[in-house]
Amino acid sequence: MIVLGLTGSIGMGKSTTAKMFAEAGVPVHDSDETVHRLYAGKAAPLVEAAFPGTTAGGVVDRAKLGARVLGDADALKRLEAIIHPLVRADADAFLAKHRSAGESIAVLDIPLLFETGGRGRVDKVVVVTAPAEAQRQRVLARPGMTEEKLASILAKQVPDAEKRQLADFVVDTGQGMDAARAQVHAIVTGLIGER
Repeated sequence: MIVLGLTGSIGMGKSTTAKMFAEAGVPVHDSDETVHRLYAGKAAPLVEAAFPGTTAGGVVDRAKLGARVLGDADALKRLEAIIHPLVRADADAFLAKHRSAGESIAVLDIPLLFETGGRGRVDKVVVVTAPAEAQRQRVLARPGMTEEKLASILAKQVPDAEKRQLADFVVDTGQGMDAARAQVHAIVTGLIGER
């Protein structure tokens, strides 16, 4: 089974591209969705123990947790030390399930693939990109987003140009969603042909 790592900077259209892979019949593991699930389950008591007062009713309160860790590199590292192994275990179980089911391709949707050293976990990398102005417009249209928040997020991410250089495949959502869907289809068809 070929494991594709799907990544891209904020506002590039990665979530939409992940849906396109799923529509093409490729199983997709979404790391962000997994974190949300973990925050409502097995991660909640671990987060509460490390950051008292950040859960309510056995669920992590993302706003309270964000207020505790944003801008505090040590706190963020402690949180990542709790969450990243749980997400990885969930992804490993997902891959094992689909490998045993005989799937030829599976996608790990990992927003911070390069930033977290995840390149070694996948066979090929798909980077989703778009022109910088399209990215900026998409992100600033999100509720509560500001120029400052966007700058802070981008400062923590590997630059788009560098990600594209490290990619095996690039999907450009700046050309429209039909063009992006065609690019996804070409990737899937090409990889199935290699098997």
